[in-house]
Amino acid sequence: MDAARSLFLDRGYGATTIDAISELSDVPPATVYRLFGSKLGILKALIDVSIVGDDEAVAMADRPQVRSLLADPHPPDQLAGFVHLATQINARTAAIYRILVSAAASDPDAAALLDDLTLQRQEGQGRIARSLARAEALRPGLRQRDAADIIHALVSPEVFGLLVTDRGWPLERYESWLSRTLVDQLLPTDRPE
Repeated sequence: MDAARSLFLDRGYGATTIDAISELSDVPPATVYRLFGSKLGILKALIDVSIVGDDEAVAMADRPQVRSLLADPHPPDQLAGFVHLATQINARTAAIYRILVSAAASDPDAAALLDDLTLQRQEGQGRIARSLARAEALRPGLRQRDAADIIHALVSPEVFGLLVTDRGWPLERYESWLSRTLVDQLLPTDRPE
């Protein structure tokens, strides 16, 4: 996977071949195919590892930090914990995500993978909106679905890319801004501190 990441970043997805990955990693092509099935399989594995930060077979929703933040009874702290986690994920996935977006423009299978990743992100982010709605912590008149849409837009890899990658914001600045913005957009203005 390290060889594939390096080649994808250096050459792009389309110009990277299984043979090149095999050569750089000193692993026979047959082994690469057996482990990943295809070049897209390698890209998917890279994305999965980048999202969770390791290669353990534990879904993001089942990880202790996610369970902990969903159980936090203080909505501003819950949002801060969520933003911290999302910032880490966006930082780990930014380069690979751009490769996937680029590949999706010309490869239908990559486009399907991008759609699936977006759906997974919506579902994960929807858990925060649902948790806030169940706790009756949303701003008056803000529906759970609208809260989920706001979260999905603001926590997107695209906004991260614009601010951190393109504009050079340090991660701390991005995280602080995103946390304040989500609190301002989602929670009542007269909330107890």
